[in-house]
Order: sequence, then C-alpha cells, then structure tokens
Amino acid sequence: MKIEAYDVVVLGAGAAGLMCASTAAARGKTVLLIERNKKPGAKILISGGGRCNFTNEAVTASAYISENPHFAKSALSRYTQWDFMNLIASYGLTWHEKTLGQLFCDQGAKAILQVLLDECAKVGVSVSLETEVSNVEKTDRGFLLSVGQKAIEAHQLVVATGGASIPKMGATDFGYKLARQFGLRIVEPRPALVPLTFGESDVQAMKELAGVAVDTHVAVADNKEHPSFRENSLFTHRGLSGPAILQVSSYWCPSDVIKVNLLPDETDVKSWLISARDTYASSTLKTVLSEKLPSRLAEQVTSDWPGKMAELSNASLDNVARRVGDWRLKPVGTEGFGKAEVTKGGVATDALSSKTMEVKKVPGLYFIGECVDVTGWLGGYNFQWAWASGHAAGQAV
Repeated sequence: MKIEAYDVVVLGAGAAGLMCASTAAARGKTVLLIERNKKPGAKILISGGGRCNFTNEAVTASAYISENPHFAKSALSRYTQWDFMNLIASYGLTWHEKTLGQLFCDQGAKAILQVLLDECAKVGVSVSLETEVSNVEKTDRGFLLSVGQKAIEAHQLVVATGGASIPKMGATDFGYKLARQFGLRIVEPRPALVPLTFGESDVQAMKELAGVAVDTHVAVADNKEHPSFRENSLFTHRGLSGPAILQVSSYWCPSDVIKVNLLPDETDVKSWLISARDTYASSTLKTVLSEKLPSRLAEQVTSDWPGKMAELSNASLDNVARRVGDWRLKPVGTEGFGKAEVTKGGVATDALSSKTMEVKKVPGLYFIGECVDVTGWLGGYNFQWAWASGHAAGQAV
C-alpha cells in the first residue's frame, strides 16, 4: 500500500483547522487538511445569519468557560482579535459592530471563509474533502492514518473536528473518540448557547407570548460566581431563547433556577412602582408597564392586578416587583445539540499545553478549537478561540 507522507495532517476544515493549516504551511511545513463534509467551513457560513460574527472587540479569558479558567489566556494573548482583523483587512474586508463589541463582516460569511481558503492555497495546503479517517495509529515516525484504500503518514497530527453541536452540519464525536484512544479525559460535552425549555405550566404562558422579545437582565439564581447578562430574551413555543438566555444556558445546570429582570433599567423596581402609583394613580398597572414592556407581556404579567394603580397596596407592589424584576423560572432542559451554537466541555485542558495545544503525553498530537474544553460567550468569542488555538498549534507543529 502506498503511503502519502506529510509534516502535518489537520483533521477538520472548520475555523480552527483552516487557521492551523495555513499557519503551519506558511512556516514551510507540508500540510494536508482533511474534511469529511463536501465543503469546508460549514459553521462559518451559517454564523451570524450569514454575516459571520467573526470576533469581539472585548475578548478576555474571563469570557470563556473551562475547568481551567486560565488555560485560554496564552493562545488568546498571542493571536488577538486585532490580528484577525488585520488579516481580513489585508483582503479588503470591512466590518461593523452590532452590539457589545460583536464584529460582523460587511461582505458576509462567505468572504471570511474565502480569506481562510486563500491563505491555505497561498502557502500550498493540500485539501481533501469528503474524506473519512477510519483509523489512527501512533508510530515511531508520528501517526499513520487509514483513509479509504490508502494510508497517510503524519509527523504531527492536529485534531480540529469540532464539538457535538449542530449534527446536521456534520458534527460527530470523532475527536472525543480519538482523545480517549490516547488516554485523554473528556469533560462531559453539553449543549451551550442553546434555548431553554420549561415544564407545561410555564410553557403554556410562554406560548401565548411566542415571538415577543424584551430587554432583560438574566442570571443563574443564587450563584454569585456566574456572570449575569443584559441582552434581549425571546419567548418561544417551547420556552425562552434570545441572546441573554443563550448566554446563561452555558452556565445553567439541571436543577438550577434562573432569574429574569424584565426592567433592567430600574435599579429598585418596587420604589419605581410606588412612585408610579403616586404619579399615575388613575391608570392601570398594565398601562404603566406597557410604557416599558411589550403590550402582550405587560398584559400577562399584570393579569392578577387589573385595578387602578391607586388601589394597589405596598404588599401588592412588592409581588409585582418580584414578578417583573426578579422572575424566578426553573428550566427542565435545553433544546439540545441540534439547536446549540457550541458545545461546552470536550478534551480536558489538563492534558494539553496551553502554549502549543499539544498533548503532553503524546508528542506530535494536538487538539484545537471547539473539541477542547474551552467555551466562549455568544458574540464572536468562540471564533476567536478557533483562530487563536489554531494559530498556536500551527506555530508549534
């Protein structure tokens, strides 16, 4: 059997894999990039509704979840958001900030992907699409891969096969299986940046509000270690979605309660309600809250208090304040990997070098991107981890 030999083989032509392959080849390495799908960069193309939220102006390690919260610091500091912005600017691409530092490409996701493909082509990366790797063995010379009817030798092997999210885009557990083959621990993969689902009693009310979006402040209740998020929440037929809910879903665990503040601009909701009672004594609570909330939502949350503001006691206003300012909800689950934007968990970072992404006990083997236990917030953070971890490995192989 003929054996093809390369300095580096990268498994997975997503964001991290493309970055790693071009970085390694630019250093003079012979590189083969293997992708099981028909086309590269599937998740890049659907990002941001086709606009690609490719990074964030405010990237810091604190925006990432991992068993080791310090692990991402090295790679992120050595390939920053500004480095990627300089790369795409060199191709004439422009961008705009949508909100909270989130940067979207004016020319769309296809243009971002084309930059990465052009970078690979420019430095001679070989790309093999619709290619399945059936077996990987460690040898004295590196690694031997079984690919169809041929064998491929890699002195260095980089695994960039992604997580379990969005299986219809081709996600598999191949990276986790390979990690286990070489004795690496896997932090249990869980859906992240995903809508939350609720029990029948809550869902019935949410169905009536389906399509309503509202500015909120959301957090896991009674957990001061986790951050809270000020963004929109969206009512759906199955529960809650929207940016704030997706963010908090990455921290939510079964049995946790979340708290939602529907009036995030009011620092003391009860005091504001008491003042509103004095000012708008003849108005209904629904009318007052409709000035700050969508009318359908205002109608539902005030259904227990139909009278005029002047008729509401302090005790009643205290209950209203809890309903709109500290609404407690217990999700029963999430919409799963099918709707999750990313995967939380993955290859445990204690097995990897934070500088190079190399497996400490298996020289020449690297894991990068989403298959590693590093999960970013919504807003371009996960792409930046892909660029940074891919670059770190590409510089090291």
